[in-house]
Amino acid sequence: MRSGAKVAVVGGVFVLAAGGIGYGAYSVLGSDGGGDGGKVASRNAAPEVKTGPPSPEEITGTSKSFFDAWVAGDAASAALLTNNEAGAEPVLASYGEAAHIGKVKITPGPAVGTKVPYTVKATVSYGGKSKPLSYASELTVVRGLTTGKALVDWEPAVVHPQLTEGATLKTGESSTAAIEAVDRNGTVLTKEKYPSLGPILDTLRQKYGATSGGSPGIETWIEPAEDGQPDINLLTLAKGKPGKVQTTLDAGAQAAAEQAVKKFSQASVVAVRPSTGAIRAVANNPATEFNVAMQGQQAPGSTLKIVTAALLLEKGLVTANGATECPKDVMYQGTSFRNLDYFSLPDGSTFTQSFAKSCNTAFIKLIDDVKDDSALAKEARDVFGIGLDWKTGVVSTDGSVPEEVGGVAAAQYIGQGTVQMNALNMASITATAMTGTFQQPVIVPKSLDNRELARASRSLSPSVVQQLKTMMRATAAWGTGAKSMATVGGDKGAKTGSAEVDGQETSNSWFTGFSNDLAAAAVVQTGGHGGDAAGPVVAEVLRAGG
Repeated sequence: MRSGAKVAVVGGVFVLAAGGIGYGAYSVLGSDGGGDGGKVASRNAAPEVKTGPPSPEEITGTSKSFFDAWVAGDAASAALLTNNEAGAEPVLASYGEAAHIGKVKITPGPAVGTKVPYTVKATVSYGGKSKPLSYASELTVVRGLTTGKALVDWEPAVVHPQLTEGATLKTGESSTAAIEAVDRNGTVLTKEKYPSLGPILDTLRQKYGATSGGSPGIETWIEPAEDGQPDINLLTLAKGKPGKVQTTLDAGAQAAAEQAVKKFSQASVVAVRPSTGAIRAVANNPATEFNVAMQGQQAPGSTLKIVTAALLLEKGLVTANGATECPKDVMYQGTSFRNLDYFSLPDGSTFTQSFAKSCNTAFIKLIDDVKDDSALAKEARDVFGIGLDWKTGVVSTDGSVPEEVGGVAAAQYIGQGTVQMNALNMASITATAMTGTFQQPVIVPKSLDNRELARASRSLSPSVVQQLKTMMRATAAWGTGAKSMATVGGDKGAKTGSAEVDGQETSNSWFTGFSNDLAAAAVVQTGGHGGDAAGPVVAEVLRAGG
C-alpha cells in the first residue's frame, strides 16, 4: 500500500470540447453546464419511459449531460445518469480533488453505435509539482431497464481505462521506492522501450523496491482491488532515487522478442538459458497487465510430446532409431485420434520420424504399454518440474498435467485434454530436455532474496537426453520445424504443436526450440500449424541469442 489521497472528482475550471457527436465546444465554470436544455440532470427529473435502443439524439444528450456533471464536480448528478448510481457515485466523487487534477479538457469523438469515445487531458498537481495527464476512454449509452431513460452503462473504466472494479486511483508520495531494473549486462530496462515488461517491472518494484536502496517519489497510480497485485503507475510527478534491481533478462533477446510478437494480434514468447534457468526474454502482444507468457494456461498441443517421448524412452518402449507404427488414425477407449490430414508413415519408420513429423497415432498406440494412467503426470512433475511451486521472482504459473484416465489421458499424450501450459513452461521443458535436469526458471537471481527454488525429484539419463536431442534436431533439420529453423544457427532442435480449442475454428500455433544454450517457446492464438506462426517467433528470438 502507498500513502496518498484517493482521487476525487475534478474541481476548478474545465473545458469540454466536442468532437463529432453533435454538439459544439463549451466551457464550464463551477456547476453550470447542460444536459438537454443546458442543465445538469436533477434527481427530481421525471423519467421518460421508452423502449428499444437509445436513439442518436439520446446518445448525444446523455453523454453530454454526463460529461457536464462530471466536469462540474457534481458526482451525484453524474451518477444519476448511469445505470448503477450506487456504484458510480463514489468513484466519480473520488476522481479529482484529493488527486489535485485540474485544467481538464475532455474531447468526445464521433459516436460509434451506442459507444462514445473521448480523450482526457489534464494537469496533476501535488506537493509543488505538476505534470500533464492524458488518456483515452469510452462510454456506452444503454436503455434503463426500469426507467426507460438513456443512461451511461457504468463501469470504472469510464473514469480511466485501466480502472477496474474495486481498484482505486490515487496520487501522493509512494511508499515503495522506484526501481531501475537492469539486464544481465547492466542495460536499463524500461516499459517504454520494452512494453511487455510493464507488469514484470511493476511486480519487481512491489517486491524489491523497499530493499533496493532507493527513495520514494510523487506519483499517480491505480491500486488494484486484490491484495498482492502490483500498483499500476500512471504518472510520476517527481522521481525519487530509484534502487537498482538485477534481472536475468538480456536486452538484445528482449528487443527481438518484442519485435517478433508484434507480427501477430495475440502472441507470447519466452526464452530461457537451459544451463541455469535464467529467463532471457518475455514478450506478449498485446502487452497488458496480464502476462500471458508466464501466467497463461492453455493446451500446448504436440510440443508436449517432448515429455511424452521422455516417458516412453525411460520406460524402454521406444528408442530414437527403433521402428514405430504411425497409422493415419487410431481408436483408444472409444475416442478416435488422427494425424493431420490423415497422413501415415510407411512400415519400418523410426520413432524419430514419428516425432519429427508429429505423428499423433504413434504416441497414442503406446499408451496401454505404459500400464499407468498417471505416468505422464508423474513424468511432467518429477522430471520436468511441472506443477511444482515455481518462484521465478514475479507472478507465474508452473503448468499442469492432471492425472486422467481413458480418452482424456490419451489426449494428454499429444498435449490436448486437460494439459495446461504457457510459453514459459514449454521453454523450460525444452531446456530440461537439453540438459536432463530441471533448472527452475528465474527472472531475478536467487541471491536477491534467498527464496527457495523448486527442485524436480530426478533427472533424465544421458541416454534419454541424447535421444531427445536427436529427435528435436531432426525436427529442426527436416521435420515440421525445418522451415522456421532454417535461419537459426548453432546446435539446434525444435518441436511444433497445433492445439485445438473448443469453439475455435483455427488451432493455436505452438513452437519450441533451442539453439546452443538458449531455449525458447511461443504460442500464437489461432495461428494454425506450429511452424506457420509460432515458429518464426521462436526463430527470431533464438537468432538474437542471449
